[in-house]
Amino acid sequence: MHYRLIDELPEVIPVFPLAGALLLPEGELPLNIFEPRYLAMVGDAMAGARIIGIVQPTHPLAPAHEPPIYPIGCSGRINDYKETDDGRFLINLTGVCRFSIVHELDTEEPYRLVTAAYERYRDDIEGNIGAGIDRTALFPALRAYLDAKDLSADWDKIEQLPEATLVTSLAMACPFAPSEKQALLEAPSLTERGRLITALMEMAVLEPTESAPLQ
Repeated sequence: MHYRLIDELPEVIPVFPLAGALLLPEGELPLNIFEPRYLAMVGDAMAGARIIGIVQPTHPLAPAHEPPIYPIGCSGRINDYKETDDGRFLINLTGVCRFSIVHELDTEEPYRLVTAAYERYRDDIEGNIGAGIDRTALFPALRAYLDAKDLSADWDKIEQLPEATLVTSLAMACPFAPSEKQALLEAPSLTERGRLITALMEMAVLEPTESAPLQ
């Protein structure tokens, strides 16, 4: 099922806490699933709504089993699923809609389940992404960021990307800190997310490298 309205999304969804991982609406997130509890989660999702919520622990060093999590995540639909010979699942999630966690359920399942509220993020799924981004600020920041990281890019392709695709791709791909990834997730509009990415890149360029002497 391809979800086009928030009323079609399931109210109770499994959540997968992943530090530093970011899923945004219409973004693509490949995952290698090997832990038994998450193998069970994916199997149950495939038999049902094919929806998994990606959330971040509030602290990257929190205990791995049931870390405290941020109250806002993004639901993703499993659009590709493969089983490997050694028992892993290789899946790909397409971001559908952000959600707020109403409460976490007591469950006998090995994975976590929450009640999700989507209304606040109706525009994620119904297409009203708001105003555009400031490319005149973003592109110089991106060039400087890539130079600082010694990375290259296909600028002809980047300049032709639709704004939403560009911002989503940068937010998900760039190695920002987990708290910064969460801030990008929670940005209320495409314009604000673009401004935040620009600011994060500018700050990253100004940070001293390990080899640089401190003044």
